[in-house]
Amino acid sequence: MLAVFSRTVAKSPEGLRNPDAGGSEGGLRAVNHFTATRDNAVVIGLGPAGTLAHTPEKQNPLLPRLFAAVDDIFCLFQGHLENLTSLKQQYGLGKTATEVIIVIEAYKTLRDRGPFPASQVLRDLNGKFAFILFDSSSNSTFIAADADASVPFFWGTDGEDNLVFSDDVDIVKKGCGKSFAPFPKGCFFTTSGGLQSFEHPLNELKAVPRVDSQGDVCGAMFKVDDKAKKDTRMPRVGSAADWSSQF
Repeated sequence: MLAVFSRTVAKSPEGLRNPDAGGSEGGLRAVNHFTATRDNAVVIGLGPAGTLAHTPEKQNPLLPRLFAAVDDIFCLFQGHLENLTSLKQQYGLGKTATEVIIVIEAYKTLRDRGPFPASQVLRDLNGKFAFILFDSSSNSTFIAADADASVPFFWGTDGEDNLVFSDDVDIVKKGCGKSFAPFPKGCFFTTSGGLQSFEHPLNELKAVPRVDSQGDVCGAMFKVDDKAKKDTRMPRVGSAADWSSQF
């Protein structure tokens, strides 16, 4: 799976990009390489927001890929959930609902003023997973990986500050040069909130420069900062405020 998001939709966190970010049009190179090296590749243009791409080929049968589009929400999911039955009941879904549909429903619940924070919703997903979701009605992203990094999942920044996500590290390298890293385990990324930890939602994340086998800095690893707590005071907002931006 592959996603390229414009910097206007998904702002790269400090530390992920380094001077060797793959030059201009890196995201386009990643998409072109993806389609050239995969049979039956499907590319979904998101206008100025970016591009999604997926293929049923070259799948790990233990970590299958799924794609769905519902109500202007597009989602790529890889892996499996062990508590699928209970999640179907929780979200009022039918027996045929798959993991990717559950993620879309969970997102819609959060977006539409759900009673729980995103960190709790993600902790309720028991299994091995990584997913990329884009809501075209609000130009919003929602991206996450499980707490054990069970699914290969990488991200990087190209020379135009577009974010590139893929389960194939070579695709990310093609678009981002040395400006990439594994997506942090137990974390999620949203347009409104940036990168956050759902395992430790009260702690800030810090960027730690990542050095490859040749001694070159390649993006950054993001780790929980045990000494830095978030300001959890309730913001002063009017009754008409859109709380969907708080997750």
